[in-house]
Amino acid sequence: MDLTQPSQENVEYMIEAIKDKLKMASAAAMQASAFSVDSYEDILDVYEVAMGSDRLSISQVEALVSELGRLRRK
Repeated sequence: MDLTQPSQENVEYMIEAIKDKLKMASAAAMQASAFSVDSYEDILDVYEVAMGSDRLSISQVEALVSELGRLRRK
C-alpha cells in the first residue's frame, strides 16, 4: 500500500493496523471511519511509531491511544 498519498482508504488502513498492533480492548470504539484525511500526517506519524517497534510499553500504548483520541472527528 502506498502511504505517501493521503486518502481516506489509507487513513482507514493505518487505523486498523494501529488497532491490531496495540491490541486495543476498545477497538470497536475506534472506528477507522471516525478519522479524517485532514489529519493524515498526524495519523501517519502515529502509525510509524506503532509499527516501528516490536514491543510497546504501557505508557507508549497509552500515549498512542490518547493521540488517536485527539485525532478523531468530533
